[in-house]
Amino acid sequence: MNKYKNVPFFKIAIRFAVVFLVLVSFFEIGFSILKNMSFSIMVDHIFSEGKWINFVKRIGAMSAFYGVFMAGYYKFIKK
Repeated sequence: MNKYKNVPFFKIAIRFAVVFLVLVSFFEIGFSILKNMSFSIMVDHIFSEGKWINFVKRIGAMSAFYGVFMAGYYKFIKK
């Protein structure tokens, strides 16, 4: 039996979205540090004035889509 069948849809979606948000943010910041070989360049590249808003919007939208998609899969498709 699927353990997600009795759990509310949005609880599953939020759980998937938060995990995705944390992992993708961690990897993107880490790869930016490795690519630029400097923490200060990464901060300027991602978190400077006006650029952090695009970073948050992009990561937030991706994680929301992933959370809803995976919750739908586990709730309604997977047996």
